[in-house]
Amino acid sequence: MPRARLSRMAIEIARPKLEGKIAVGSDRQIGFAEFGDPQGRAIFWLHGTPGARRQIPVEARLYAEANQIRLVGVDRPGIGASTPHEYHRVIDFADDLRTIADTLGIDKMAVIGLSGGGPYTLGCAAAMPERIIAVGVLGGVAPTRGADAIGGGLMGNVGLPAAPVLERVGAPLSRVATGLIRLIKPVAEPVLYLYASISPEGDRRLLERPEFKAMFLDDLLNGSRKQLAAPFADVVVFARDWGFRLDEVKVPVRWWHGDRDHIVPYAHGEHVVAMLPDAELYSLPGESHLGGLGEAEAIMATMSELWDDFQKDRNRG
Repeated sequence: MPRARLSRMAIEIARPKLEGKIAVGSDRQIGFAEFGDPQGRAIFWLHGTPGARRQIPVEARLYAEANQIRLVGVDRPGIGASTPHEYHRVIDFADDLRTIADTLGIDKMAVIGLSGGGPYTLGCAAAMPERIIAVGVLGGVAPTRGADAIGGGLMGNVGLPAAPVLERVGAPLSRVATGLIRLIKPVAEPVLYLYASISPEGDRRLLERPEFKAMFLDDLLNGSRKQLAAPFADVVVFARDWGFRLDEVKVPVRWWHGDRDHIVPYAHGEHVVAMLPDAELYSLPGESHLGGLGEAEAIMATMSELWDDFQKDRNRG
């Protein structure tokens, strides 16, 4: 799709069709944002670390609108308007997603996760194989503990040693980070350009595209603006046993990964895909950590094809 049209559409569809909070317990809520067709097949999109419910590329929103897909972005606890909460294990997030789906009247779903959203995506598939049709992962974080673990990368080299400290001081740090968001707001666009200027070439190309710049700024200033505890909680829980083995993820998984990823090494994607029972790896030559976002239309199409396959199998059965 031409860039000029995407830029226009980014403005037209910037605001979600529905946005709010859902109770996932007696004292907790989680924020969500819906795009696309409210009567369509449901696809949940789980944001990266950091990120929030609006971290969904324009191409994905356009695809959802044109192909009868109900696209739902979901906050994790401690981001935006969601209640702070620390999961003991990655798989525990599945209970919250189940409640969110039930509240929205969704039975079957596909789930896509970017970076730090990847572990939660796999955890949901392990916990709810009867409800999840397919999974898409974009440069997902790999396990750091147990038989499925692999070392290296930002999580292995920095996150794992930092996790015990974050368990003790994560709350004060999140308050500082939330304050920084408020300070950044007047200069958010120059800050984004500064980050792009020091990013690898693949990520820099993507961050300089108008529609992606608009998405990240909208997510930062509108999705994440109230609090920013989720990234610290992500690091802590990623450093533990996730509560499931990769070979327990039986649903189809399709994995996109830049071969020059500077945050989650490409070898981590190869490692996880090799351990999943039904998985395929799509290499993104020359792309870095955010490269999967640039493949949003292809990712959405792949999830739709897997959904078609599921429907055909069910009709034959």
